[in-house]
Amino acid sequence: MGSVIVKKPEWIRTRLLPSGKKYFELKNSLRNLQLHTVCEEARCPNIADCWESRTATIMIMGDKCSRRCKFCSVQNGRLSPLDPDEPIRVAEAIKKWTLTYVVITSVCRDDLKDGGAEHIANTVKAIRSVSDGIIAVEPLIPDLQGSYDAIEKIVKSGPQVISHNIETVRRLSPEIRDVRASYDQSLRVLRTVKQINPEIFTKSSLMLGLGEHLDEVAESMDDLKDTGVDIITMGQYLQPGLGYAPVAEYISPRTFERYNT
Repeated sequence: MGSVIVKKPEWIRTRLLPSGKKYFELKNSLRNLQLHTVCEEARCPNIADCWESRTATIMIMGDKCSRRCKFCSVQNGRLSPLDPDEPIRVAEAIKKWTLTYVVITSVCRDDLKDGGAEHIANTVKAIRSVSDGIIAVEPLIPDLQGSYDAIEKIVKSGPQVISHNIETVRRLSPEIRDVRASYDQSLRVLRTVKQINPEIFTKSSLMLGLGEHLDEVAESMDDLKDTGVDIITMGQYLQPGLGYAPVAEYISPRTFERYNT
C-alpha cells in the first residue's frame, strides 16, 4: 500500500460542521446518559446528516479499544471496567429517541474472558424490554476471538440482525487489521451465528478504496455468501488521520452500482 496522497473528488465531499437542532439535542442526550457513539469515535463525516435524522450507532463497553487496526480512529489506552448499568442507559436513550431500528456496536475487549459478549447480550435484552416489539436491534459485534460460547450468548439474546464486518478483501486483511483479527476468523463468526440460529439475519461490510481489485471484491462477496450472510454493505474508506492506512482510490458511484448488480 503506497503513500501517494489521492485527491478527494468533488462528489464525495460533505458538510462538516453540524448545526441543526436535532443534532445538538441528540448530542446532549448522549452526554447526559454518558454514552458513546461510533459516529464520534470513528470521526464519521456523515454525522451531521445522520444525527439530524435521529440515526446514531451507539458504542458500548467504553471508548478505548484493545486492538490497533490501521483503518480505525477509535483510541487505544487503558481499558475501563464494564459499567453494569450501561445496558439500561442505552435502552433509556433509545426509548426516548423513539427509534424503530437500533445498531449497537462496541470496542474490542480482548481483556475480558468472553470478549464482552454477555454485556452485549444484556444490552440487546434491555432494549427489547422497553421496545414492546417495535424496535429492531442489530448488534455489530467484534470477532470475540471466534468463541462459540460467546457468540451463542449474543444470538440467544434475541436480536433480529447480527453484524460482523469482514472489513476488506483477504489479501489486504493482514495489512490493515490487528494481528488478532483474521479474514477466516471473521467468516467463522458469521457462519457460527447461522449455525446457532438460521432465522437471524446476518450482515457484513467491506471498505473499498484500500487497493483491492474487482475480482478480490467479488471473491469476498462469494465467501460471505457461502457463510449464509444475508446482507452485504460496501462503503468508501476514508483515512481518519496521519498514521492510518492511506486511501488508494476513491471509488466512483458507477463502480458502486456495478457491485450492486
